[in-house]
Amino acid sequence: MRVLITGITGFVGSHLAELALENGAEVFGTYRWRSRMDNITHILDKIRLVECDLRDATSVRNAVKEAKPDWIFHLAAQSYVPTSWTAPADTMHINVIGTINLFEAIRQLEIDCRVLNAGSSEEYGLQFEHELPIKETNQLRPLSPYAVSKVAQDLLGWQYYRSYGMFIVRTRAFNHSGPRRPEAFVDSGFAWQIARIEAGLQEPIIYVGNLEAKRDFTDVRDIVRAYWLALEKGQAGEVYNICSGKAWSIREILETLLKMTKMRVEVRQDPSRMRPSDVPVLVGDSTKFRQQTGWKPEIPYEQTLQDMLNFWRERVKRNEG
Repeated sequence: MRVLITGITGFVGSHLAELALENGAEVFGTYRWRSRMDNITHILDKIRLVECDLRDATSVRNAVKEAKPDWIFHLAAQSYVPTSWTAPADTMHINVIGTINLFEAIRQLEIDCRVLNAGSSEEYGLQFEHELPIKETNQLRPLSPYAVSKVAQDLLGWQYYRSYGMFIVRTRAFNHSGPRRPEAFVDSGFAWQIARIEAGLQEPIIYVGNLEAKRDFTDVRDIVRAYWLALEKGQAGEVYNICSGKAWSIREILETLLKMTKMRVEVRQDPSRMRPSDVPVLVGDSTKFRQQTGWKPEIPYEQTLQDMLNFWRERVKRNEG
């Protein structure tokens, strides 16, 4: 089977590529000239890379034409919420126009394939206590430019399924983490800072934003298994939550990581890490997806945090060496 992963060099894309290879697929992946290859160095000889900028329709069409995929996992995106506040138009261009370019390429080339359209729990935005846990039927009240872009991408998946009969499965993954997660994201940022403190590269102070927000975390290795099952067993046109169903406060995450180090660390709030508006609680209900596919998360989040901290320890040591 031929699989195309947009954004294969990213955090999730690299883990998905590993799973696809384990499952015997021929793996193609899109990258941009400035993409960092750190995440896929160990599998470069087993995959085929195709240079592609989602914002350019010709580039996307050529990538799809070359890969001739049976399955497409559409992961490439501007996925960092804070950046969407400073570059909202660029976020829309990549996430929305990029998705249109991909769907149009599939349609015009008449490629008979299954597409996973990766959405986000950020689409739900503001949810009230009585609406938790969040089901697929909850109202979407996005609270960031990124979230709005993912709502648009989600609805494009629905529209192309209805209009053209394309096999598109939409997913709304809640927070996912693990080794290789960029340090710009909250839990990985804590782990990165601890690793640097242990190595003597940073004073023993961890800078934090809002510690009261609560998020539903799942290990990335469980998430990519879910993505695979979504195309194998999911229904075209449907939307599925992928999540653990358990909320962790950012404070709990930080405290758990601090127990994994012998260093004494001061926690200091950094105003630059606060967002113009933040979703207080996001905890999901993935019953629909579990019943459809038989999926369930297998890796405890405490293990995810330990693995992520060890990843940063090794990375920091290697970079210093």
